[in-house]
Amino acid sequence: MPETVEIERHRAAIARTEISRPVRLAIEWAILNQDTSFFDYGCGYGGDVQRVANLGYHSSGWDPYYYPDEPINAADVVNLGYILNVIEDIAERRQSLIQAWELTRKVLIVAAQVLINAPSKAQLAYSDGIVTSRNTFQKYYEQEELKKYIDEVLNVDAVPVALGVYFVFRDEAEKESFKAIRFFSRTSTPRIRIPVKRFEDYQEQLQPLMEFFTKRGRLPVKGELATEQELLTEFGNFRRAFNVILQATDEAEWDAIAYRRSLDIQVYLALTHFDQRPKFSQLAPEMRHDIKAFFGSYEEACEVADQKLFSLGKPGIVKTACDKSKIGKHTRGALYVHVTALAALDPLLRIYEGCASRTIGRVDGATLIKYYIDQPQISYLFYPEFDTDPHPALAASINIDLKTLHITHRDYSNRENPPVLHRKETFVTPSYHLHEQFAQLTKQEEELGLLQQKTEIGTREGWHKCLAAHGVEIRDHQVYRL
Repeated sequence: MPETVEIERHRAAIARTEISRPVRLAIEWAILNQDTSFFDYGCGYGGDVQRVANLGYHSSGWDPYYYPDEPINAADVVNLGYILNVIEDIAERRQSLIQAWELTRKVLIVAAQVLINAPSKAQLAYSDGIVTSRNTFQKYYEQEELKKYIDEVLNVDAVPVALGVYFVFRDEAEKESFKAIRFFSRTSTPRIRIPVKRFEDYQEQLQPLMEFFTKRGRLPVKGELATEQELLTEFGNFRRAFNVILQATDEAEWDAIAYRRSLDIQVYLALTHFDQRPKFSQLAPEMRHDIKAFFGSYEEACEVADQKLFSLGKPGIVKTACDKSKIGKHTRGALYVHVTALAALDPLLRIYEGCASRTIGRVDGATLIKYYIDQPQISYLFYPEFDTDPHPALAASINIDLKTLHITHRDYSNRENPPVLHRKETFVTPSYHLHEQFAQLTKQEEELGLLQQKTEIGTREGWHKCLAAHGVEIRDHQVYRL
């Protein structure tokens, strides 16, 4: 190790124009809100501290170089954002993580640079990282390596939220609830179909019960509904109240909500197999009630989930599930599905995707999920203009090898001739807000014979040549003759 190098850590601070990604994720997941206090440990220029305060939240921070005189406070949510990767002293790095955790009452956010592309070989090796051209230190972690480091130092089970971002929870039940929420599919409350006087008379009182069932797929137990007393006084029990709702709505829609929620729980429980599966007592009360309602017992629920998980190891199971899928675009080697359609897939495919995303959390900005049929891999494909561009270009991809959990990132944004998409309606479900518009464009293109030469129109250049040869152009998802 070169003894003469003097690392200038403060130069690693980044002047941001918006809230940093880790803190933004904490706000989006409602980890950080108006009821929680925020402390940024190693806040750099203080951008996150200021912007969180601007939202009306209680916010403060400290930095050894830029804000050394600010008090170091305990808080509900503590951010250790991109600090671990700039501390060259291994013992000090470890101590920073421990100190941040000691300040944390509820959730610690840990973010660090993750290695998805190898850094330049020209950079000077130093300690267990490299010295950059700005004379700062960078330790590039592998995603799994970062989790292992946090877990070992703090004796915890850090939850991946995105590449290089982990949440560490103080409360075990809150941690498990957060992990489960990721797999909860979105449902909407069934519409009122038949005007029933008794329902109309009590619609306002019945609304909270409808919302509860929509969210959890079951009736509440005692103490779960804020308006419980009012309902029970009128109807005697929740079942009788719900029967009035059924008279005005389609019972099959409520059954579908319950079925989907039971599948959500199976997906969540299947993926707890990879970590130390929580004890039943460690789950949040509402999750315990869900499991009892759908499966009878925790043992039964885990057994059903594990059967699905283990079946993925059998040859041909993933291929068969992909081939049978009514959702997504089928090619010879893969199934492509829009991220919004994930919850509607066969639970086997949801669990399979979960095997990949459990290591990286949410893949920010991903548009399509590619299921490889012949190899244990999943890719997340980024098409930023998917909704607005009739034939969007691929901007980037993240590939996860499910055997090694190795992550590969490819950038297509500067390529002159990137791949482009056709038949966009095939990637989404019919309920997607632009499905009809996409389908109408495809119909026009088929009638004009634009989609016949599959191999030639797969890139931007080839597609533009095809349009020119046919004397047409596309504007606003409509084909026009030149």
